Amino acid sequence: MSALAMIIIFLVAIVAMVVAIARFGVHPFISILVTALVLAFALGIPVQTLPDTVGRGFSSIFTGIGLVIIFGTIIGSILDKTGAAVAMARAVERTVGRRFPRLAMLIIGWIVSIPVFCDSGFVLVSPVGRSLAARSGQSPVALSLALAAGLFASHVFIPPTPGPVAAAGIMGLENNLLLIIALGAVISLVALIPAYFFAGYMGKKVTPVIKSTQDEVPQQQAATADARGVSAFAAFMPIVVPVLLMAIGSLAPLLGLPDGLLQVLVFLGKPFIALMIAAACCLPLLARRGIMSKAYSITQESLMTAGPIIFITAAGSVLGAVIVDSGFVDIIKEHCGALSALGMAFPFLIAAILKSAQGSSTVAITTAASIMGMFNDSSSMMTALGYTSPLSAALVVMAIGAGAMTVSHANDSYFWVVTGFGGIKAGDGYRTMTLMTLLMGLAALVAILLAAAILI
Repeated sequence: MSALAMIIIFLVAIVAMVVAIARFGVHPFISILVTALVLAFALGIPVQTLPDTVGRGFSSIFTGIGLVIIFGTIIGSILDKTGAAVAMARAVERTVGRRFPRLAMLIIGWIVSIPVFCDSGFVLVSPVGRSLAARSGQSPVALSLALAAGLFASHVFIPPTPGPVAAAGIMGLENNLLLIIALGAVISLVALIPAYFFAGYMGKKVTPVIKSTQDEVPQQQAATADARGVSAFAAFMPIVVPVLLMAIGSLAPLLGLPDGLLQVLVFLGKPFIALMIAAACCLPLLARRGIMSKAYSITQESLMTAGPIIFITAAGSVLGAVIVDSGFVDIIKEHCGALSALGMAFPFLIAAILKSAQGSSTVAITTAASIMGMFNDSSSMMTALGYTSPLSAALVVMAIGAGAMTVSHANDSYFWVVTGFGGIKAGDGYRTMTLMTLLMGLAALVAILLAAAILI
């Protein structure tokens, strides 16, 4: 089969997959998996080896990053149910909010969305923004946009949020989560710079929807009330502990420690062990709220949340395995001049197209990561483009995350959460939320391109 024919088949398959999800409402798991199988037949993978290809791709997620996704989701659920997420927001509000309300909402969103999904985080924390707007005289639209930006930035860049965690696992970086967290923190903060000024500008241009106290939903009221009994220290522990453990585990081999202590620290620094310990740090939150009896139901709900993410990620991994086994990457290697010229813009564009077409940032991240493949696999797209080190692979994860925030519009549930709970008219959504996410994605891409030019 000619190179042109293979490229056309690949593009048609990806377009068909996106259309199936965005236009016909096919579940991403089914759409991605069927696309992988059709692509396998079309590109000539032998029938007798196809089951091994599918099995290898599917199982790799469960042996790699699956537990990290599960424990990250459990931590987020407990912080949500116990009011700890709102307690974190209140702590930041007390520290920064009186003088810099817009900055406070950016920071609150940025912190809360590390463990909690951005949709849930906005519903939980938006009453804090409205209260702060009333006390400070700031536009509620400006504070809502600032909160939305902070939440979204963490959501696409910083583990243990499922999207970047899944991308790290798919691309062979499951043991380098600390690197992803560090880069994600830096890139996400760069993305928030234009968002901060844009939120202030649009706050003067857009008339907010006036909400009365009766508009507060019971979930918001309950979460805010629960937060009064949660200390900031206890609320932040499940976030700080795993980061410290992974940092110590990474630095321990450089400190000349005795073998026994070194092995213990490296073990504790493994991402899924660190997150398991962080989940244990959530138990005092449950005990203080007097809801230890709900631990089972919270875990069950978390597994139901994590399950679809893991299976979509596994289906994406199958797609990646098919791309590798079909020899498609060899064709790319032979004609990689144009793609190499695009550099980090290539994974960014893939993710941006997927995000804009079907709405889900997590699906965009996992699918784009699956197309890129593992950095240490000689037959992957990453190798074809020259991204063969952990640092370069981590920057590709960042580029995918930047693409996955570009842009949020009507097919994205987060778009409707922000406009609905943020006091923004639906008609103003495109010139506020959509334009802001475009600016954030482009700012992040510029930072990533500069980092790549300097570091790799």
